[in-house]
Amino acid sequence: VQLQASGGGLVQAGGSLRLSCAASGRTFSNNAVGWFRQAPGKEREFVAAISWRGASTAYANSVKGRFTISRDNAKNTVYLRMDSLKPEDTAVYYCAVDRGSVPRSDVNAYRYWGRGTQVTVSS
Repeated sequence: VQLQASGGGLVQAGGSLRLSCAASGRTFSNNAVGWFRQAPGKEREFVAAISWRGASTAYANSVKGRFTISRDNAKNTVYLRMDSLKPEDTAVYYCAVDRGSVPRSDVNAYRYWGRGTQVTVSS
C-alpha cells in the first residue's frame, strides 16, 4: 500500500485547510485510517481516526470541534478538514492505515504510513 498525503500549506491563524490521503496498491476500505502529526522536536501525536465504514470517529482533545475526518471508500481516500487553525497546529501531518477496523489513537496500531504533508499556521 502506498499512501499519499496532500493539501498542506501555509495558512493564517483562524484559516482552514483540507488534507487528503489517497491510497494505491490495494484498497483499505476494511481498515480504520488515522491522521497523526509531528512538530519539530516533538513526538508524533494522534490527531483523528475513522472506522472502515466511517460511522465511528475519534479525535485528539486538542483538535476536537475544529477538525473533521471523513472518508470516501469508492475513491480510496480519507480527508481531514481543519478549521480555526492555530499556530500550535503547525506540523507535518501523516495518514496511516490501521491493522484493524476501529479508530484508535495508538501509533503502534498503524501498519502503513504516508510521507506526510507540511501544515504551517502563522500567527
